[in-house]
Amino acid sequence: MLVLTRKLGESVTIGDNIKISVIDIKGRQVRLGIEAPPNMTIHREEIYAKIQEENQRAAFIKAVNMEKLAAIFPGNKPGAPGGKAEK
Repeated sequence: MLVLTRKLGESVTIGDNIKISVIDIKGRQVRLGIEAPPNMTIHREEIYAKIQEENQRAAFIKAVNMEKLAAIFPGNKPGAPGGKAEK
């Protein structure tokens, strides 16, 4: 891990298109500003951990049996996927 020391108003550049700046320091908290391309996702570590946990939980959900689901909701509409054809 690279460890850097920055003062208020100073920045760190990662690659060609990511810039992390120290915006504010209050007590034991540091406020960071992050400039990155819009297609890059940025999360706080605790939020990212929750996202990963939910993704793992979702991977273990059983697949839906579409025939049983269709039986629960009778009266398919014509033209709908799996629906009755129009005459």
